[in-house]
Amino acid sequence: MIEKELPVPENEAERLIALQSYDIIDSGEEKDFDTIASIASAICGTPISLITFIDEKRQWFKSHIGTDLTENFRDLSFCTYAIAAPDEILIVPDALQDERFADNPVVTEANVTFYAGVPLVNEDGYALGTLCVLDQQSHDFSQGQIDALKALAKQVVDKIELQRKVSLLEKTNQELLNANVLIQKFASMAAHDIKNPLSSIKLTSQALRTRKEITMSENCLRLVNMNISATDNLLLLVDEMMAYSKNPALLLEKRQEFELNALISKIVSLLTVPDSIRIEIPSAKQMVNFSIVAMEQILINLLSNAIRYNDKPEGWIKIRFAEDVEFYHLEIEDNGMGIPKAYLEKIFTNNFTLNVADRFNNKGSGIGLATVKDLLYLLNSTIFVESSIGLGSIFKVRLKK
Repeated sequence: MIEKELPVPENEAERLIALQSYDIIDSGEEKDFDTIASIASAICGTPISLITFIDEKRQWFKSHIGTDLTENFRDLSFCTYAIAAPDEILIVPDALQDERFADNPVVTEANVTFYAGVPLVNEDGYALGTLCVLDQQSHDFSQGQIDALKALAKQVVDKIELQRKVSLLEKTNQELLNANVLIQKFASMAAHDIKNPLSSIKLTSQALRTRKEITMSENCLRLVNMNISATDNLLLLVDEMMAYSKNPALLLEKRQEFELNALISKIVSLLTVPDSIRIEIPSAKQMVNFSIVAMEQILINLLSNAIRYNDKPEGWIKIRFAEDVEFYHLEIEDNGMGIPKAYLEKIFTNNFTLNVADRFNNKGSGIGLATVKDLLYLLNSTIFVESSIGLGSIFKVRLKK
């Protein structure tokens, strides 16, 4: 076969993007499309009718009446010529007499002689494929048959447009459901996380109340400053939670650059850290581009748990950070109580607790870790834990850049 230069639509790049948006290539057969193709064969008096979609190199058959084939090479397809002139119907009465197709294997080996194809043009003007009929003998094609084939092609386009809109609607509904779940989880986490700075404020306030000669005590001034700092941090956290609870999509969309150690220091100032626990932060300055409010919630929960469930006389928490091309890697290791192997996955399920009292004689709510995992899922990120009873735990977070 003599190699010919095939016609290509002027808007080919955009056309391929449009085609991809329908997610129809390799989507399987559907009765409704087969019905339209069967009607086309009956009206046009041809044994073969196809509903095809054409990507960069392939012609794929959504429906194939009269043949078992499901695809063809684009450069062997009659339809390649049809989509290059989307405003017209392509009719080939006798392919043997047409220099474009005379030596095409579809003609010389499959003996296809007649072809008529109507481009499937979407509402944006892109020819995605064709509705076509074929035969091994030549045909005269009447105006009535042309009109009928065009009407059926419009039905195909209407159907794929409807399917795409339904798919987009389902996706939007799912996003709304995710947003509602996120609001609920975020509210639960907020109530859970606020306990720590509130406890700090309460303790320092009680200490102030028992002091005498407040104005003359340097220690009291230090307690006052601690109280003010904790309150400011709490107010900032509440403001962030209010903003994101009104528009949870911001939690996923608003990423900003921040310095990790500065954020860790802020979080530590919100927590009640006993003198017996030492916290090691990454040695180098680390700039991170991520959702800062999500990172805050992750750090608050993991650090709070590492403190609460550390039963050692000299406790330590080590925070490590690294990154690669796709992910940030955050590790928080402690030498605390540890978690039984059987519960390493269960601790991330909602309302699950180990029913163990922490160092402050309180029991967990089963909300924090479950919410962290849900939050990370929405951010295309993950968390898992390695732990040994009596030796401690390592929580490993992988954050998608």
